[in-house]
Amino acid sequence: MTFLPFSADFVAELRALWEDLHAHPELGFSELRTCALVAEKLRAWGVDEVHTGLAGTGVVGILRGGVPGERRIGLRADMDALPIAEDSGLDCASTNAGVMHACGHDGHTTMLLGAARHLAANRQFAGEVVLIFQPAEEGLGGARRMLEEGLFRRFPCDEIYGLHNLPQSVTGRASIRPGPMMAGAAFFDIHLTGRGGHAARPHSTTDVLIAAADLVGRLQTVVSRAVDPLEPCVLSCTRLEAGNTYNVIPDKAHVAGTVRYFSRDVLERVRSRMDQICRGIAESHQVEFSLELRDTFRPLENTPAFAEAFADAAAEVLGNKVVDRNGPMSMGSEDFADMLADVPGAFLYLHHSGPETLHSPKFRLDPAVLPLGAAIFVQLVSQRLRPAG
Repeated sequence: MTFLPFSADFVAELRALWEDLHAHPELGFSELRTCALVAEKLRAWGVDEVHTGLAGTGVVGILRGGVPGERRIGLRADMDALPIAEDSGLDCASTNAGVMHACGHDGHTTMLLGAARHLAANRQFAGEVVLIFQPAEEGLGGARRMLEEGLFRRFPCDEIYGLHNLPQSVTGRASIRPGPMMAGAAFFDIHLTGRGGHAARPHSTTDVLIAAADLVGRLQTVVSRAVDPLEPCVLSCTRLEAGNTYNVIPDKAHVAGTVRYFSRDVLERVRSRMDQICRGIAESHQVEFSLELRDTFRPLENTPAFAEAFADAAAEVLGNKVVDRNGPMSMGSEDFADMLADVPGAFLYLHHSGPETLHSPKFRLDPAVLPLGAAIFVQLVSQRLRPAG
């Protein structure tokens, strides 16, 4: 590492803070304990303004530099956990049954808190830093709600940055990409309604379970036969529900999943083809259907100049050789894209050696990455809000 402005005691405190957050995960818009802890720490460390209540459990802090300046830089971390029962084996494993920080948002919150503490004590920058702690990133629209409630009207920013941990790699590497980096995501629900009945008399029913099974298979042809092979797109059915016993053919079925895309035209083509397939299935199986396709995440696009600036900051901390400035596009989605649609900025992956994928019940964040993320935020502020002269 070429730049790590923290003492061993500071790093130990960061780890203790992360362990506390990890042991007390909270779902989106229910991050009451997390919100209170974040606000308490910011006030204790001398952050100039601490605002709570935005999007329910969101927190925004304002740090003023020791040198006058007009520019404002936003730094964002997400706070919510997932409805997953933890099986990581960590000593600090979740104490909330069925809820787990399986995506590392506890780590992101810790990194931004670490940066806030250091910057509050070392204000050699010109301008202001807006610290944004966002609730409900996991498909619940936390970013959109913060925007709707006036995030950038109340706390305007000239540029904004966020990062996400990336496991199954090497701790101390980073990657970013100018332009499109992460896919948009639309969530879908398809409800089928038929006529249920006795399992011994299937001829007297219109079987929605068979219709749903047929539908799942047919939906897999949407991308392979209706989308240009050179256009990135993924359609995944992730849920199929029908019936609750052995000897009853159900009258309702539910199929759900996601569509990942980079082009709005692709999404609309997929929407049209899904509707056609549902109509065909409904007619052939003599059932009724409803289709809802909700555009939950827009594609994430980095402003090239700010992606380069973020890469420069990461290189100062990690070393230039381990920062990939033209990383791969990802079919994963991230609602920071909504903030980037309002304010230019960039999003970076910070890699680590955790052995399990994101959203796994066995996910483990490598705590060695915590001070690195905090230091990258600090270095970014130092570079972007450097005093004149």
